[in-house]
Amino acid sequence: MTFPADTSLDSPARASVKPVVAIVGRPNVGKSTLFNRLLGRREAITEAAPGTTRDRLYGDVKWEEATFLLVDTAGMETAPAEELAQRVQEQARLAVAEADVILFLVDSGAGILPADEEVADLLRRSHKPVLLVANKAEHRAREQAAAEFYALGLGDPIPISAYHGTGIADLMEQLLPRLPRLPEAPLAETGVRLAIIGRPNVGKSMLVNAILGQERVLVSATPGTTRDATDTSFTYQNKVMTLIDTAGVRRSGRVEQGIEHYSVLRALRAIQRADVAVLLFDATEGVTAQDAHVGGYVQEAFKGLVLAVNKWDMAEALGLQREQMARVVAARLKFVPGAPLVFVSALQRQGIGTLLDETLRVQAARQQRVPTAAVNQCVQRAVQSHPPSAVRGRQFKILYVTQTEAAPPTFVFFVNDATLLHFSYQRFLENRLREAFGFAGAPLRLIFKNRREE
Repeated sequence: MTFPADTSLDSPARASVKPVVAIVGRPNVGKSTLFNRLLGRREAITEAAPGTTRDRLYGDVKWEEATFLLVDTAGMETAPAEELAQRVQEQARLAVAEADVILFLVDSGAGILPADEEVADLLRRSHKPVLLVANKAEHRAREQAAAEFYALGLGDPIPISAYHGTGIADLMEQLLPRLPRLPEAPLAETGVRLAIIGRPNVGKSMLVNAILGQERVLVSATPGTTRDATDTSFTYQNKVMTLIDTAGVRRSGRVEQGIEHYSVLRALRAIQRADVAVLLFDATEGVTAQDAHVGGYVQEAFKGLVLAVNKWDMAEALGLQREQMARVVAARLKFVPGAPLVFVSALQRQGIGTLLDETLRVQAARQQRVPTAAVNQCVQRAVQSHPPSAVRGRQFKILYVTQTEAAPPTFVFFVNDATLLHFSYQRFLENRLREAFGFAGAPLRLIFKNRREE
C-alpha cells in the first residue's frame, strides 16, 4: 500500500508558540554541555570526540517566567569532507532556519579559528538575533581572552563555563529580552507516544522521515547514524501522535563504550517514554537473535508492540512471501503473542498508513478495561477446563481476579498460595485472557497475591 501525499497525516510544522533558541558552533566547543546545563538534566550525549551530536535535539527550558524550546545541533562546518558530515551540516542549518534566537558558541581557550569565522559569516547572513557565547571561561585569564571574539562582528562575547555553570545567569539575562513575544496557547498534547526501535541500520530514521513526510532526522547508510532519541509530534486520522526516533539497540554484551553506550541508554529510555514501540527489522536479513532481544526490552517495559518488516519493496527480487516471513517471525518471537505484523518500505513510503493504524489499535488494547465479573468468568472457565497441577500435595487456587490498571493492562489474582503457581500456568492464564478480550500487541501484567480463604 502506498501512503499518498494528500493523506490525513499532517506536516509537523511548528505548532508550538514557544520561541526557539538554537545552539550552534563548530564541533567540540561544548554545545551539548550547554544544552544539558540549560535543561537541567543530561539529555544530549556529551563526549570529547568532535562531531558526537548529529541530529537536532529539542528540549523545553523554563527560566524565571520565560519558556522556550532549546535546540542542540551538530557542529557547523562550511566544507565538510565526507558525505555524512555534509548531511550533519544540513541538519544544523535547518535548526538555524527554525530558530528565533541563536546562541553562537565558541571556545575561549582555543581563540578564533577559521571555522569560527566561517560560521560567524553564515550567521550574519541568517539575519537572526545572535548571542556570541564564549565557553570554557573557567578562570579570569579565559574571561579576558574572550574579548578576542569581538573581531567576529557579532557583538560582545558572553563568557561562560557550561561545565561549571558559571556565567549562565548573565547569558540568560541577555537572552530573555531577545525572545519574541508570541501569543499564549495551550500546550499541545503528546497523544500516542510511538518509538521506532531496532538494530542499527535497519532503516529507522528513513521510516521516521517517511511517516513525517520531511527529513526530520538525517538518513545515512552508515550503521549507528542516529545517536540520540528525537521526538516529533504530528496528527494522523485526527489523532495526535508523538514519534520517537532512537539509536539502534544492540545486545548489552555487544555495546561498545563511549558514544554507542550512551545511544543504547537513550534508546532504552525512549522505550520507557513510549506507549507503543515499532520493532523494525530488515527483510533482507530476516529475524535475528538481536531482534528478539530488542523485543524483549519492550516486553520488560510493558509497552505495546508492533512488528514491522522493512525493505519489503525488495521482497519479490529475493523470492520472499508474506506468509513465509510471518511464520519465521512467529517462530522466533514467541514471547510477543498477538503483536501485529506489518510489511513496509520506508524508501517507497509503502505500508505507512497500515503501520500507524496498527499502532493506534495496539494503544487502544493497552487502554482497554474489562469488567471484574467478565474477568472472573473467563478465569473460572479456564481453571475448569485445565486445573493447575498439585505441588507437594497442595492445590493452587484462584479466589478472585480484578483489573486494577490499564496501560499496561494489570490483573491482580488473589490466590491461596502464590508459591504454588508454575510459570507455565501463568502463561496459560494470560493466553486465556487474550483469547477472551484481545489485547493484541499489549503485554499483560499479572500479579498474584496471597489471601486467606473465607
